[in-house]
Amino acid sequence: MVESFVARYRVVVHGTVQGVWFRDSCRRAAIEEDVTGWVRNRPDGTVEAVFEGPLDAVARCVSWCRMGPPRAEVTGIDVTEEPAEGICGFTVR
Repeated sequence: MVESFVARYRVVVHGTVQGVWFRDSCRRAAIEEDVTGWVRNRPDGTVEAVFEGPLDAVARCVSWCRMGPPRAEVTGIDVTEEPAEGICGFTVR
């Protein structure tokens, strides 16, 4: 049996990303991909998210962040790979 690689990426999303349902839409996208982690608004107006799970599913979540929900205007994202922590579930902070 081959186990899938567990990846963890932290994403900071820049642009008009607060007040446009970004966090809840991100949570739904992550749950659809069966990815764990969390998402939160930051005081500087960005949104930060952590995705953990199979590499291909995490990559799709990171890709989703490049567009976000319909009302978002994403101007860029910062992506950082981190060691997996074994998070359970996906939460909005």
